Amino acid sequence: MTRICLAGATGWTGRAVAAAALDAEDVTLVGAVARRSAGQDLGEALGRAPAGLEIAASVEAALAAAEADVLVDYTHPSAVKDHALTALARGVSVVVGTSGLIAEDYAELDAAARAAGRGVLASGNFAITAALLSHFALIAARFIEHFEVIDYAKAAKPDAPSGTARELAERLGEVRRPRLDHPIEQTIGPKELRGGSINGVQVHSVRLPSYTASVDALFTVPGARLKLTHDAGTDASVYAQGTLLGARRVGGFVGLKRGLDQLLFD
Repeated sequence: MTRICLAGATGWTGRAVAAAALDAEDVTLVGAVARRSAGQDLGEALGRAPAGLEIAASVEAALAAAEADVLVDYTHPSAVKDHALTALARGVSVVVGTSGLIAEDYAELDAAARAAGRGVLASGNFAITAALLSHFALIAARFIEHFEVIDYAKAAKPDAPSGTARELAERLGEVRRPRLDHPIEQTIGPKELRGGSINGVQVHSVRLPSYTASVDALFTVPGARLKLTHDAGTDASVYAQGTLLGARRVGGFVGLKRGLDQLLFD
């Protein structure tokens, strides 16, 4: 039985993860964190029967109240790293579903996880379809030297690019730096129109109504194009099963792994 403390338990994705965890037979929620719902029963806060678990106001309080194997975080970019470091200091492994961290943050988490002898699984997207996109894109980058990433999300999304697109670009850049036939700095016109560079990969972020979370990985050769797309709707349940898979397996390694696909194809 995997004991989970869930931060962001009443948020858009956190609600779906909490519901899936309550229904699962091999995991148990021993902690739930949501500042605005602190003091409420988790089940009642989700519109379900009482779960017998009081929501805590902070990760520190939740981890102090019950022994957890894994902290799952779906909170905010400004808080997630501190939450993860707090958990690792207590010997608790971490699954990071919150977007907004950068490569330096992940390097810090990797070092802290190794020092604690625990694992951290961070994924910009825990949907199985997104994991498959990452896997196939990393293969494509081995054979195709021209590629860029386009990220689509709702108009009000605060971070750019999305965690999915950032993680994909950083990992693609580790396979190879894509070829640019015309240097960005020599662009005639605003250079920003060519997107931003993440680990040598050009990334373009679109923020418009009707999008939820989508990403395109574009690969081209003379005369042909390959387009890999993950397109999510408004049902957060697509992230729940991948998150619980990560929670079940994060105790099986030490250090940081980035991307759910690393568990699917290990």
